[in-house]
Amino acid sequence: MRAASLVLASILAGGMIASGAWAQNGPGVTNKEIKIGNIMPYSGPASAYGVIGRTEAAYFKMINEKGGINGRKIDFISYDDGYSPPKTVEQARKLVEDDNVLLIFNPLGTPPNSAIQKYMNDKKVPQLFVATGATKWDDPKHFPWTMGWQPSYFAEAKIYAQYILKNKPGAKIAILYQNDDYGKDYLNGFMAGLNGKIKPVITLSYDVTDPTIDSQMSRLQASGADTFFNITTPKFAAMAIKKAAEINWKPLQFLNNVSASVGAVLKPAGFDASQGVISTAYFKDPQDPTWKDDAGMKGWNAFIDKYMPGADKTNANLVYAYIVSQGLVDVLNKCGNDLSRANVMKQAANLKGLKIDMLLPGITVDTSPTDFAPIQQEQLEVFKGDRWNLFGEIYNAAEPATN
Repeated sequence: MRAASLVLASILAGGMIASGAWAQNGPGVTNKEIKIGNIMPYSGPASAYGVIGRTEAAYFKMINEKGGINGRKIDFISYDDGYSPPKTVEQARKLVEDDNVLLIFNPLGTPPNSAIQKYMNDKKVPQLFVATGATKWDDPKHFPWTMGWQPSYFAEAKIYAQYILKNKPGAKIAILYQNDDYGKDYLNGFMAGLNGKIKPVITLSYDVTDPTIDSQMSRLQASGADTFFNITTPKFAAMAIKKAAEINWKPLQFLNNVSASVGAVLKPAGFDASQGVISTAYFKDPQDPTWKDDAGMKGWNAFIDKYMPGADKTNANLVYAYIVSQGLVDVLNKCGNDLSRANVMKQAANLKGLKIDMLLPGITVDTSPTDFAPIQQEQLEVFKGDRWNLFGEIYNAAEPATN
């Protein structure tokens, strides 16, 4: 009843919008605030991603200090799920049914988001800009209330396959993947990209609850592979890179983008062990001197210095969170006086050439009612010294890899 009263009071106080229709505010919206929910693994095996939620909270604090969204302040409610799907379900229900949020923004992880996808769509609550690149988030026909953000894992993996077929057609490939939907999405994309032209010599998995992956790494080395596709989340990515160096295994390494953070992965793994690792990028690296005088980079640095003093600027997750938060603010601003859940999804599904200042030049955010994949362009990068170096052209990850 309290939520209903708040919404009714907001509508009555807001009066008529320009068209003469009543303002359609959804749950969690008053004339003074917008409640936004979020679920992050602040604890558990994927806790390295927790900084995303903290950065988003800081970003919305900045937005509020600048006047908010059309005069409304963002009330950002973020809960910990420990990267445990049952806990994700519990937290989603709490946000929707107890906190009465307008939407759940950028919840992290493929298994956690899979666990709440049906619930969110049954309730018709936006599950917006999820922090996972699984292809399943681009399915507006069956799940019109769920939308991804970053390039899909499947398409990214096809880019690596395309590169290997062109530059190392005789590769002996070893694969390590996380045994869940996230890992299998990458694996399936990679195999589709290889198209039977190269058959991996060994493919091993690990579970997110495993204490180490030492045995897997030893078996991968023993296979005689000279190319390694590392499909792991940050904690395990650092383990894999470090262990390969310890056992003196020196394959050409490909590291999935979700673990390409210098601060969270490559620094803990050791810069010496990380030399030559290849990944993809779609946003600017704060360590790359190319962007030293870039206006977007200056804005990001100013934000971190003021709202997250002492934060590790080598951690790519800080840039990711900044970018996706800008995306949400753009959507909310476009909603104008109609902050209904339906209009949030309508605006999110009609982003045309949206430029966000920390995306790489030439990369824009684009969606349509039949295309729920906002970012679909990427560029390859190689780790040298203490930072990533971009090389080659920008790939459109939505396009099939050419073999």
